[in-house]
This record gives sequence, structure tokens and C-alpha cells, in this order.
Amino acid sequence: MGRGKLRIYLGAAPGVGKTYAMLSEAHRRVERGTDCVVAFVEHHSRPRTEALLAGLEQVPRRTVEHRGAVLTEMDVDAVLDRRPAVALVDELAHTNAPGSRNTKRWQDVEDLLAAGIDVVSTVNIQHLESLGDVVEAITGVPQQETVPDETVRRADQIELVDMSPEALRRRMAHGNIYAPDEVDAALSDYFRPGNLTALRELALLWTADRVDEYLQQYRRDHSVSTIWGSRERIVVGLTGGCEGRTLIRRAARLAEKGAGGEVLAVYVARGDGLTSASPKELALQRTLVEDLGGTFHHVIGDDVPAALLEFARAHNATQIVLGASRRKSWQYVFGPGVSGTVARDSGPDLDVHIVTHDAVGRGRGLPTARRARLGRARSAWGWGVGVPGPCLLTWVVSDLGAGAGLGPGLANDMLFLTLTVAAALLGGLFPALASAAVGSLLLNWYFTPPTRTWTIADPENMAAIAVFFAVAASVASVVDVATRRTHQAARLRAESEILSFLAGSVLRGDTTLDGLLQGVRETFAMESVALLERPDDRAPWTCAAHAGPGRPPSRPEDADVDMPVGDHLALALTGRVLPAEDRRVLGAFAAQAAVVLDRQRLVGQAEEARGLAEGNKIRTALLAAVSHDLRTPLAAIKAAVSSLRSDDVEWSDEDRADLLEGIEDGADRLDHLVGNLLDMSRLQTGTVTPLLRVTDLDEVVPMALGGVPEGSVDLDVPESLPMVDVDRGLLERAVANLVENAVKYAPARSRVLVSASAHADRVELRVIDRGPGVPDEAKERIFAPFQRYGDAPRGAGVGLGLAVARGFAEAMHGTLTAEDTPGGGLTMVLTLRAATARTADARTAGRDSAGPRPLQKAGPS
Repeated sequence: MGRGKLRIYLGAAPGVGKTYAMLSEAHRRVERGTDCVVAFVEHHSRPRTEALLAGLEQVPRRTVEHRGAVLTEMDVDAVLDRRPAVALVDELAHTNAPGSRNTKRWQDVEDLLAAGIDVVSTVNIQHLESLGDVVEAITGVPQQETVPDETVRRADQIELVDMSPEALRRRMAHGNIYAPDEVDAALSDYFRPGNLTALRELALLWTADRVDEYLQQYRRDHSVSTIWGSRERIVVGLTGGCEGRTLIRRAARLAEKGAGGEVLAVYVARGDGLTSASPKELALQRTLVEDLGGTFHHVIGDDVPAALLEFARAHNATQIVLGASRRKSWQYVFGPGVSGTVARDSGPDLDVHIVTHDAVGRGRGLPTARRARLGRARSAWGWGVGVPGPCLLTWVVSDLGAGAGLGPGLANDMLFLTLTVAAALLGGLFPALASAAVGSLLLNWYFTPPTRTWTIADPENMAAIAVFFAVAASVASVVDVATRRTHQAARLRAESEILSFLAGSVLRGDTTLDGLLQGVRETFAMESVALLERPDDRAPWTCAAHAGPGRPPSRPEDADVDMPVGDHLALALTGRVLPAEDRRVLGAFAAQAAVVLDRQRLVGQAEEARGLAEGNKIRTALLAAVSHDLRTPLAAIKAAVSSLRSDDVEWSDEDRADLLEGIEDGADRLDHLVGNLLDMSRLQTGTVTPLLRVTDLDEVVPMALGGVPEGSVDLDVPESLPMVDVDRGLLERAVANLVENAVKYAPARSRVLVSASAHADRVELRVIDRGPGVPDEAKERIFAPFQRYGDAPRGAGVGLGLAVARGFAEAMHGTLTAEDTPGGGLTMVLTLRAATARTADARTAGRDSAGPRPLQKAGPS
């Protein structure tokens, strides 16, 4: 059974028509015979959307009762049992009610996809996790419900449901989105033209990035090498010189002219010894391009123009920015240079910009300096000069040189020796030796008496030919050794440049395993790179990380190049076979990959260890606290029950009532202790999910006073207070803990005051006692779990009341702090967020809006 496919309709704001488009697609699929059901669709009482539900099979929803309210959620189990081909699931970022199968609806969708069911869903751009802070800065509304970007990016299809801000506002004004009494507030608040325009731009840019990923994957899968100018991508060719900063800034300005432009800086390290890049300068240029929003790439290529063009076409670039050549005028006789060659070979689909700079024409050394790598072209030239050259020279000297006075003698030897040296310079030792041998034979045949025979009459001529061959061989050997040393020096320079970049990234601490493998892939021009590992010699290999398209090799033996790192770790590369001299650098990358992998795992283990240590600390404190606090009420209950069961004593009705009251009090204390322990456990594990609703404080606070003696609390909560945006159950538990704590520490015959007041966009609830108070240095410690200040009796609790109260307050986006009571005592200040028009709309219509207007109650209840 394969994984199902996910299709997402992405919108910029509520009301653009995501659900309508999803239901329309469902009708088209049903007409084609597809088994399509509605797993969960929220029509928000919009008539046109609600009408589209007709004719579609709907899976019954599951009802959840939470704190007196009946909620409906998608029944994931029912959908799995039904097993349709396609399920419609609206509002991907929705938070499920407590007690549901998963916390978030996108997790429900993952369960359906894993079962092989295709899912069509909807989400707004403001609910993407990475854009939460951006959306809050634009609209002033923090996003409570989010979905991970990766969940949306993994969708098989993403369709943008676009609508201009003007059209959306017209739809709202016509009553197609919200009820008429909500339209004015929405248009002047969240749905302002500026907000909608900014959100629309976010949606368009995010979708464009996703489309670009699809395009790059398609080009890789179909081996497309031609450039498709769908987006401005500008490649900057860097040499390591100071002009690189000018080129980067020029490319950044070009990218700004087109929306979504991207800058890719490339440094090509070649092995011919011509480059003299400064690692410090390259590091500065890398920082500059990253600060400007671009990326830096380091590749190796002996043919710099070809490497640049190959990189540009592989990344679907549209422009290349190069610096004007630093050659002097006479050096152009050796070729057009890198910039000229790139401009000549770029083709009609790739624009090349040649940028002038201060170093133009200053020179950078001879372009024909000893090449580090004797490629096929140079070897061919060496053999061409070394073998046909002496024959051509013999023809020139014997047939044409007679009139010029050229004949047998030392001049001929020097001419043939010059060809041998030229062959050594071009092709190395073996073409030079062949040239010396051919030259010796030709000198003997044509220029040594008696000519036209292999016989040498004069012993001096025999010695001259022998000396010629020895000198030619010696010169060729020296030149070949010098060339090889130049090659080694150039290779070591290129390796040192790469290793310096690697060391710099390690010191900066910005190397991730995926980024390191991507760097290996780019450096050695490979198709893919994978880090394989196994726990022992008999276990199969698994892929710890992978960079590049396609699937990684399952074993190191299946790769074109494998670099072992210890006994159970290997770096596997596919694409081509690397020469042996490249394996030294590859070994450094492999060792660094192993270090990064170990570091990532150590970081994870350290996090786990910190979590375990915290858990052990809490468990130790719990055991120390409950060893007495739980046993005390249990002992009282057991003693009372044993007394009631005793046959030796005849208890009066009054005594029996006192014993039963003691049992009830002990059970209540146990229930309170266990409740606080469970609440603290939920807070520690992060499973507290508040169900925020617009609430009156005067409806909740009196209910929280049921656990304290009657007459011990004075209540001052005005009915004119703004409503608050809270979870009623969590607020009741938090206030109950605060009041019980205040009553516990208040002096005898002293009453605790609970008062509330409004301040701008918040409401403060104060619990004031006249007890001993708490010093300033201990005001934060009293909120830690299992902490009790002063001489509190052991049976008074396990020290969780204030910790639970603060945890619940923060879960509702509020705060809880401690202040001194004027005249002595402690005041607990619970600050809650006042409900506004936007929160009321969000709770009733499923959307967010913004505005500073607190909701006032209509009148006394």
C-alpha cells in the first residue's frame, strides 16, 4: 500500500474561496467516478459554500465534550474505516479539541496519507509556521494555530487561490463571507487593503519558491541543460581578488530589479597555478554575499569558463556577472581570457555582464605559465612537436636551408635540441625522449658524413650525436620534473584553499551535515553524496544524510567513489570516478562529516540528558514531597475507617458524623493533591491545550472559591469589566490555587481580597492577603514546583499550587507575578488578555482580526 497524495489549496486570507474551490474539485472527481468523501469541511454558514456540500458523502463528525461545551471534530477512525479514495479535510492548521486522536489536524491528515488515502485540504498563508512573526508584524495578530512548512512543502500539488484585495473586500461588503453586523469591524481591522496586499505578496512569493523547487526537480529528472528564464538567477564569477566585492554588489542590484531574484557567487579553484586567491578575501566575499541574501559555492574545475557555464546551466541561471580581465594588452595573444570565453560560449539564453573595476589591465602573470595538469590537448601538442617537428625541420634545413648557408654543424644540433625542449615543455618527458631519438636518427642520416647511410665515419660525429641525445634527454627530464613539481604545488594550493574554507566553516560553527555534503557534491562535481553507516560489520548500511537528486547508494560498493571513515562509516559519491590525488581532500571532508554527525548526535543526547536530569530532579522532589503529604490524609482516612469498623466501641451519631467528615476532608485533600500533580505533569510534558473563549470574570471567579472556608474571602469583581479571552477551566483552577494559597497563609480572622480591574488591553485579577509576605529574592522561587516558603505545615500541600497557576496563566497568554501588599502581606497579580472584536470574531467565525477595542458586557446579568 503506497502513501496517499496531498493536494493543498493555499490562500492569502480568509474568504478568498479555498473551501469553495476544494468542494468544486470534489464534484468534478465524483462525476469522474472517484470515491470522494467529506471528512471535515467548515462552511462558516456561507450559503454558496454550504450548497456545494449537497451531493457529497459526509463522514459523521465525532462530538467531544470539553468543560461543558460540545465540540465537533473530524472522526479520523471513521474515515480510516471507510477508506475512500479521496478525503476532503478543511483547515489544515486547526487545533483539535482535547481528547482527540491528535493535537493538530495536519497530524490527522498524515494518518490518512499513511493509510494510502489521497487528501485535499486548505490552509491560509498566515498559518505557515515560518511566517508567523512576519504576519504578526503586518497585522498585529499573533497566530495561535500553525502548521509546519515542511508539511505543506511535501504536498504533491499546491494551488494558490488568489484574489485581489479590492475583490475580497467587495465580497465581504456583499455579505458573502461574514454576517452583516461583522462586516464593518472586519473591513476596518484585519481586512484593511494594506494587510491584504502584504499577505497576498507573501502567498505569491511562497508559492513561487515552491514552484521553483518543482521546476528544478523536473529539470534534474529530465536532464534539461538549456536555460529556462522563469526566474532571475545571477551567477557571480569570483577569482578571489578584491574586485569580487564590486561584482557581488552589482549582481545584488541586478537581482533587486526583478521580483524573487537570486544571487549565486561561485569561486572556481583550478589546478593550473594561475590563481592566487586569498582565503581571507574569499571569506569576506562569502560573508558579503550571504549578508545580501545570496549563496556562496566553491567548485573545482581546470577549465574555468566551462566550469562557470556548467554551474550556471545546472542552476538554471539567466545572467552571469564577471569582472573585466586583468590581463595586459600583449597577453591577449594567448587567448580571450575567462570573461571573453564565457561571453563567447554562453549562447543566446544566458546574458553575460562584464563589469569594470580598479584592477583592470594590471596583469596577473603569464597566462602560459607551466600548467599543473598535462591534459590530452597538451600531450597531443607535445607529441606533434616532438615527432613530426624534427622531420619538418630536416626538410627545411636540407632543401631550403642550403641557399641560406645552413648545413651540417653545430647549428643543426641546436635546432633539433630546441624542438626537444619544446616537446618537453608541452608534453612532458616521453614526447621529449621520442623527439631526441628521432632527431638523433635524422642527424645521422641527413647531416652526418657519409650521408644517406647509418654509418658514421668520423668518431667525433658519433660523439656529437651521443652528446646531443644525452643533453636532449637530460633537458627533457629536468623540464618534466619541473612541470610535475608545478603540478603538485598547484594541486596542493587548490587543496589548501578548500581545506581553509572547510576549517573556517568549522570554526564558525555553521556547518550542518546536509550543507557539508552539498559542499562535497559541488566541490567534486558529483551527482549525489551520501553518508552511510552501520552499527556493526554484519548489519546493513543505512543512509545518515544525503545530498543530490535520486536515491543514495545502499552500499559503499555501489558508489563510484567511496571513502571509509572508520569501520562503520563511509562517504559514498556517485557521478564519476575521482583521480587518486583528489582523495586526500575527500578524506578531509569525510572526517569532518563524521565529526559533524557525532556532534549532532551529542547535541541531541545532551538535550535528552538535560530532560532526564530535569525529570529526575522533579521525581526526586516529588518523592520527597509526597512521602509525607500523601501519607498524612491517607493515614487520617484509614484511622477513621478503622474506628468505624471497630466492634469494641459504640460510636454515637455525633462521633460517627465527625469521623465521616474527617474521611471526606482527607479525600478532598487527596483529590486536590493528585489534581495538582496531574496538572503539573501536563505542564511539564507540554500537553496543555487551552480552549480560549470570550468569558466574563464574574462568572468564573466565584466558582473558584468553593474550596475555601465561607467568609474567608472578599470578592470585588465589577460587572463593567471587559470580557477576557481565556480557557474557563484553566482560569478556574488557577484562581482556586491562588485563593487557597492566600487563605492558607493569611492570619487568623483576616480575610483575603480578590479584586479585578481593567488596564488598556488587559485585565488584572489581584489576590491580596495580609500574611507574612515573601522577600523579593524569593518571589520567583515560590513559583517553582515542589517549593513551599517559610514554615508551612507539611500537610498543607506539595508545593505545586503556584507553579500550576503560573503554567495555566502562561498557557492562556497571561502572566502571574507576586508583589508586596502595602502594609504587609503578598499580592498575586494575574494579568489576562482582554477580549477584543478580533478575538470574538476569531472564536465565532474561525478567523483572526486585530483591534484595540475591548468588548464590554451589555449590562448586568
